[in-house]
Order: sequence, then C-alpha cells, then structure tokens
Amino acid sequence: MPATAQTIHDRRWWTLLVVSVALLVISLDNTILNVALPTIERDLDASSGQLQWIVDSYTLVFAGLLLTMGALGDRFSRRGALAAGLAIFGGASLASAFAESANMLIVTRALMGIGGALIMPTTLSIITNVFPAGERAKAIGIWAAVAGIGVGIGPASGGWLLEQFSWAAVFLINVPIAAAALLAIPKLVPDSKDPKQSRLDPIGALLSTAGLGILTGAIIQAPEWGWTSGRILGGFAASAAILAGFVIWELRSSSPMLDVRMFRIRRFTGASVSIALVFFALFGAIYFLTQYLQGVLDYTPFEAGVRMLPVAGGLILGGPLSAKLAERFGTRPVVAIGLGIVAVALFMLSGADADSGYSLVAWSLVMLGFGMGATMAPATESIMSSVPLNHAGVGSAMNDTVRLVGGTLGVAILGSLLSSSYGADMEPAVKSLPEPAADSASDSLGHASVVADQIGGDAGRALSNAAETAFTTAMSSTLTVAAATALAGAIIALVVLPGQSRERAEKRAFAMQPEPATA
Repeated sequence: MPATAQTIHDRRWWTLLVVSVALLVISLDNTILNVALPTIERDLDASSGQLQWIVDSYTLVFAGLLLTMGALGDRFSRRGALAAGLAIFGGASLASAFAESANMLIVTRALMGIGGALIMPTTLSIITNVFPAGERAKAIGIWAAVAGIGVGIGPASGGWLLEQFSWAAVFLINVPIAAAALLAIPKLVPDSKDPKQSRLDPIGALLSTAGLGILTGAIIQAPEWGWTSGRILGGFAASAAILAGFVIWELRSSSPMLDVRMFRIRRFTGASVSIALVFFALFGAIYFLTQYLQGVLDYTPFEAGVRMLPVAGGLILGGPLSAKLAERFGTRPVVAIGLGIVAVALFMLSGADADSGYSLVAWSLVMLGFGMGATMAPATESIMSSVPLNHAGVGSAMNDTVRLVGGTLGVAILGSLLSSSYGADMEPAVKSLPEPAADSASDSLGHASVVADQIGGDAGRALSNAAETAFTTAMSSTLTVAAATALAGAIIALVVLPGQSRERAEKRAFAMQPEPATA
C-alpha cells in the first residue's frame, strides 16, 4: 500500500539519515583515495599523469553526467535513481579494489563516477521535496555538513585502512555502506518525480561531457606533451568549441538539460562560481598535500591522514555558524568572507617546506575547513532556492556539478602546474643519471624516492633532498595560485551576489511556490 503524504512527512528525518549515508560514501571517496596515491604509485607503477587520471576519471565522469542523471531522476524516479546509483557505485568499488594496473583502475574509477552521478543529485532533490519550506534550509545545511565532513575525514579513514590492510581497502569500504543504504531505501525514502515529464537532452549531455573531458585531458597531459604543443593547443581549442556549442544548443533546445538562462539570476550565478572556486582550491591542495606529508615529512599513510583531520574540524565549526550568520547578515558577506579565509589559509600553507613542521599545516587546515564550511552551506541554499521545486534534481545536479568541475579542474590545473614546476627544478639533479632513471625521478616525488633508494649512499641522499626541495618549491608556487583563485572568488561573490534586502524578497517569492506532490 502506498505511503500517505503524512507518513512521508513524519519519516522525513529518517529519509535525511538514509540519503546522508548515501552522500557520505561518495563524499568520502573524493578524498579517501588521496592518501593512498603514493602506495598505488609504487604498487601499480603509475606515472604522475596516471595518478591524476585515477583521481579525475571519477570526478570527470561524475561531473559530466550529473545534469543528465539529475534530469533522469526528475523524470522517472528519484528513489530509483538513488538505488541504481548505489548499486553501480558499490559494484565499481569492488572492481577497483581488484584492479591490476593503473589503466584498469582509471576505468573502474570512471564507472564509480557513473554511480556517483546518480546518487548525489537525487539526495538533495529528495530532501528538497520531502521537507516543508520552513525546515528546508536546516535540512540542506545538514546535507552540506555531511558532504563536508566526508571530504574532511576521508584522508584519515584512508590512512587507517591502508596501514591495516592494503590500498584495495579504500574501495572495499564503500561496498557495505552502499549495501546498507540500499536496504533502507524501500522503507524510508519516498519516491518523487517531476509531474511535467520533460523530454531528455542526450545531445546536451554528450556535448557537456565531451567538452569537459577534452579540457581536463589536455590540462593533465600538458606537462608531458608541452603546454604549447599542437595536441594540447588543439585540445583547448576543441573543448572551447564544444562547450560553446553546448551553450548554443541549450539556449535553442525546447527541453534543455541545463537552462543556461538561470545564470541571469545573480543568486544562482554568484553561488555557483563561489562553490566551484572553493572546491578548485580544496581538491587541488589536498591532492598534493597528502604527498607532501608522506614524501617530505615522512609520515605513514595513517599519520598523514590523521593530520588532515583539522580540515574536518574547521568544516564542523564553519558550516552551522555560516547558516546563522547568513540568516542575519545575508549570503553575500558570509560567502565572501569564507572565500577570503580560504585564500589566507592557502597562502599560509604555501610557506610549508621540509623544515617547517606540522603546526603550520594544522593551522592552515583549520582555517581552510572553516572558510570552506562558511562558503558551502549558504551558497548551496542560495542555488537550491533559485530553481523551481519540480526541477530540484536539476538544481541539485547543478550545485554538485560546479563542485566537481571545480574540483576536477583543481586537480588537473594545480596538479599539472606542480608537475611542470617540479620537473623543471629537477633537471640539474638528474642530468648525470641514465635517461630512464632521470625521467622517472623527474616525473614525481614518489618515483624520485624509489630511484634514490636504488642509488643509495651520498648520491641517493642528495637526489632525495633535491626532490624534496623541488616538490616543496613547486607546491609553494602552486598554492599561491590556489590562494589567488580563492581571493578572486571572494571578489566575485561581493560583486555578483545580491544584497540582503533583494535576497530576502527572492526567498519569500520562492517560499510561496506550492509544495510538490510526492508519490
């Protein structure tokens, strides 16, 4: 017998718990892998480019399909999309645990991205449709906190699993969590969909995925092929043309995957840019910070993961506080100050070197988490309150897309800048080595450590010291770029987001919309 609307309403907090568990597993996966990258690099003999693809194949597919999967959930069944996503994510995680090569792991990570793209937009759209207008902001705040906490505790969880078992455990842990959420869905998660049954947009999905894929691929391969090589410049040109075609198609489509006209809404645009830039800085920083803690400060994977926990503490403090401050002062100043704090934290972190110790990292991570938390919750609520409730899946997918596009480009751009700078600084140290050893040592800090151990003696120690110096120098300049990006985001938030009086008027208009019917 179908559940009544009152039963669904009474179970709304249990519904939030289930979708939060589903969200937690994909949020953890965004960062739990990072602490295992040095081990995977050794065990699978992965190059620096393959390491970036292991991270980005997941986020790229995730980001590229989010809008399509959000639209599918809106059209057919949000609960069905959530269940299908958990099944795909759990199965692909199991396959990743048994990957025998870097390329195989890249493929299985991409499959995990398909599952994640089904899960993430449905979690937020289910919350938006289940909770009444008066409780919606609080529920979204909890959703944002869970997403942030998953990102924050991922490295520590990965480090512990790595020391107790092997790198395969960082994927196997997803399987029981996904299974538990699947078992709870039929009883605790009500179904809903868009009653208008709008048509799908496969051409828009193809164009957006292809454009982002080519752009990310060109950025990742640029250090190896050369930033001015014909293939890289051709990739940039092709991605620009395809993404421009995507915008033109969406403007002309009668049923667009992404109504780009929404970017005329200042609250939507300002919040989207703010979230994209904060994740650009965060994912890029975490990608090489875990390598710094293990490769330069010589922490074990678990010790390195635990030392990333201050970012979670900052998130726990910043998220709830930002919701109260945004209610009192408006979204614009809170988001701008949050991004400003992120910029300061990254600039502080750029001073880390082989002799600076952990205290600088700890304080920087607390500030980074606090600033991120202060940005995420009000910006997410701003996006979701800018779109009609019947299109909550697409609104949620847009919120998630800007996160992942920002994070994907953060790993790709900042990782490539780091790789280029590191390789250039290593040239004097490897000029006397045989070409295979020189190429390996210039590729990454992890490979340089392996070469140094093979050489041994004073020459090995000299190469190891040179690699650590080159890495920290490259990390410093790259973090400065990340800090400048976050500062630019703060300025954009101040300029684009509306003032408090206009924001409240728009929210009142949104709250007067009729509540959607829930199946």
